[in-house]
Amino acid sequence: MNLTLSRRNFLRNTAVVAGALTAFPAAGFGRSSAPSRTLRLAIIGVRGKGAHHIEIFQKIEGVRIVALCDADRDVLGRELQKLEKNNLKADGLIDLRRVLDRKDVDAVVTATPNHWHSLVTVWACQAGKDVYVEKPVSHNVWEGHKAVEAARKYKRIVQTGTQSRTDPALREAFAYLKAGHLGPIRLVRGFCYKRRASIGRVPGPQRIPAQVDFDLWTGPAPLAPLTRKNLHYDWHWVWPTGNGDIGNQGVHEMDMCRWAIGQSTLPPRIMSVGGRFGYVDDAETPNTQIAFYDYQPVPILFEVRGLPMAKGEEGEAMDNYKGVSIGLVVECENGYFAGGAGGGWIFDKSGKRLKQFTGPGGRDHQENFIRAVRSRKISDLNADILEGHLSSALCHLGNIAFRLGQRTKLVEIRESLKANPVTAESLDRFESHLRANEVDPVLDLPTLGPALTFDPLAERFTGDWSPEANLLLKRDYREPFVIREKV
Repeated sequence: MNLTLSRRNFLRNTAVVAGALTAFPAAGFGRSSAPSRTLRLAIIGVRGKGAHHIEIFQKIEGVRIVALCDADRDVLGRELQKLEKNNLKADGLIDLRRVLDRKDVDAVVTATPNHWHSLVTVWACQAGKDVYVEKPVSHNVWEGHKAVEAARKYKRIVQTGTQSRTDPALREAFAYLKAGHLGPIRLVRGFCYKRRASIGRVPGPQRIPAQVDFDLWTGPAPLAPLTRKNLHYDWHWVWPTGNGDIGNQGVHEMDMCRWAIGQSTLPPRIMSVGGRFGYVDDAETPNTQIAFYDYQPVPILFEVRGLPMAKGEEGEAMDNYKGVSIGLVVECENGYFAGGAGGGWIFDKSGKRLKQFTGPGGRDHQENFIRAVRSRKISDLNADILEGHLSSALCHLGNIAFRLGQRTKLVEIRESLKANPVTAESLDRFESHLRANEVDPVLDLPTLGPALTFDPLAERFTGDWSPEANLLLKRDYREPFVIREKV
């Protein structure tokens, strides 16, 4: 991975800059007829978010859903029946490779579990399909880069499912900040405070649901026994398939943070502290986490919380920072912006409201993808795959820093963070949050990761801990579900 990942340099190094920001040749969709013809779409992974995509894309003019695909036959059958009730017919397939073989599919939407996202994207690009890939676009840093390479090499339009990029209110708010109305930006804080219950604990391997093709569901991950109660969704909280909440809900807010400061590379230094508190269950990922990304001149501080405001609290109410639980706070010299999807408010230094930005959120994100497929212009995409790779990679880097850590006494963590007042203050609130949930971090020790240094150009760790950290940039793929070095 020896390419710089700024948009300009990435496109230059992949030799498509002359055409990529204007128009691709009409390969694939539009090859044999005018690009105004019906776009034929397949949706891969139709449980949850995939079902939501079915509802949206069937309503977009000039789009026809020709196939649905899922490794769970029951989920697939349910969504096919919904289409039939709307007098729409689509083929149902279990194996996504059969979708990619089809000549009557122009583009695919993938809402599979995370560990499939990059592989579907690469294979689809190789098959001449355009792609809408859900967030995070990757399960690890290396494969996200490969997804970008494949999109550029095969001249495909690839949209990332970070729909806030289509939010006009956020676009206007960030333009306002970059114009200097509040002075220089000093720090961006991202927040993913979202209630996540325990996934429970099982005594041993569980039965695989009979309607699931588990080999296909597992794909590139190790084919191992199911050691949690629920196959679906709870895969987010184990490392072979998920990325924790920083890479689930949090990738949306991470993308907002990077967008707000205009960063188009990865950071030179990363650290993380956190743990899984309050539960004894089969999950592996942290439910309370601080990740610091030492961008210069404006760093990002990101926080994850999955426990309630206090032990026994009912409902979805969560902690907040300056009124934000899911979103970001952009701190400037003379005030701050606090908000998230749908906009937010500009405040002065005293906390007085000055200006509001509000709008419909990113509800037109799928239509933005379709417009770009028709125009063949990367520049028409609001969330190109490169943007998705960078924001997803930030989540992965924070997790790598956490996974290399050791459980450490709170007093020692404080000592290690005292040179950085921002993270020290975050740790104070981290401790207060745990104590409100009757977790004593003096006894239930947090995990402190090493301070990692990173080369954004090569996308490799350097210095201390780099051998261990670099091993976590990529996974071992299971044949035949492999992303090759040369895509």
